Amino acid sequence: MSSKFGYVVTEVSDLLQIKQFHKFPSELYRKDRNWCRPLEVSVEEIFDKKKNKQLVDGQIARWLVKDAQGNCLGRIAAFYTADSWTHFEQPTGGIGFFDSINDQNVATLLFDTAKEWLLGYQMEAMDGPVNPGMRDAFWGCLVEGFHDPVFNMNYNYPYYQDLFENYGFKNYFNQYTYQRTFEDTSDLHPVVIRTARRILSNPDYEFKYIEKGNKQFARDFKIIYNKAWSKFAGTKDITDQEALALLKAMEPILDERLIIYGYYLGEPIAFFIMMPDIGQITRKLNGNFNWYNKLRFFWELKIMKRVDRVIGRIFGVVPEFQNKGVEGALILFFQDQVLQPGFKYKTFELNWIGDFNPTMMKVAEFIGGSIYKTHVTYRFLFDRNAEFKRAPLVNQTGT
Repeated sequence: MSSKFGYVVTEVSDLLQIKQFHKFPSELYRKDRNWCRPLEVSVEEIFDKKKNKQLVDGQIARWLVKDAQGNCLGRIAAFYTADSWTHFEQPTGGIGFFDSINDQNVATLLFDTAKEWLLGYQMEAMDGPVNPGMRDAFWGCLVEGFHDPVFNMNYNYPYYQDLFENYGFKNYFNQYTYQRTFEDTSDLHPVVIRTARRILSNPDYEFKYIEKGNKQFARDFKIIYNKAWSKFAGTKDITDQEALALLKAMEPILDERLIIYGYYLGEPIAFFIMMPDIGQITRKLNGNFNWYNKLRFFWELKIMKRVDRVIGRIFGVVPEFQNKGVEGALILFFQDQVLQPGFKYKTFELNWIGDFNPTMMKVAEFIGGSIYKTHVTYRFLFDRNAEFKRAPLVNQTGT
């Protein structure tokens, strides 16, 4: 426990403090209709070393800031992983789950606490807001497009940008969310349509939906993912076991029509994995996924079909087939085979396209998407005289 500016910093170490850690954002955003409380179980899995393999060779901690009367004013988490030493020019940890009242002193105290903790583990920089896990969850500070967030996507007040930048954080990269509707299928770029039709008419290529329970799709996913993402900093190859676990975890909410694979001469070369935005349902559960809310969740998802928004989770094409029309062929196959009368979804959001990947940005524009939201991943160098560098460009079709 420490104090500064008349505030008290406490490390979260017991169940009561964990409850306070989850409760604070609900109080902070109680008047904001767009904010939705994440499921506590989803957040706690990130802090659980038994479930989060990224922490096997790392550490994570979290803190609360309170005033003299015991009122919570802010929260933050800090972590490092094995990748902290191997994927950056300098050892770089991360901060996440940052929430604060609009008070720079509170934010500074939170950032200082995280920085001092990371310095104790020989880190030389910190990125935030991030988490030691998948990039498509709890990642980035929202700076434009304060709309209803999709499942597990960060949403925050506009003043957060000032809290980060006033402290000294700099823009490491932007991550864009592109949106398009399913109602108008005429907005594909003519070049995309022409090249995609050529691919679809070539018998050497095959495109098909996923089949639940078919383990071959997990193995094919591993092959495509490891090739398509090999050049991205901070990503590692996945194993057959990890691919199987990922697809198994997706099965309860999976809609087979939303997952398309591409093959050339029988070899996997591309996938486009979309999922129903279950955030449209979980926002009603107040962070609690008890047995009653589980029943309610599946009733609304499967029976009442309350979800009308789709999230683009992962899009990848192996390098040797990039920029040859395969990207468009995946989209056109989906439009030809899936967008039929009775299709219940209305909008599509393609999340997490970094500005370090202009090729993927162009693909998103070619398929009719436009930037709907902008999140920023910030970096703070502990040596204030060190040269700051933004994320290096990667021209590759993978997101």
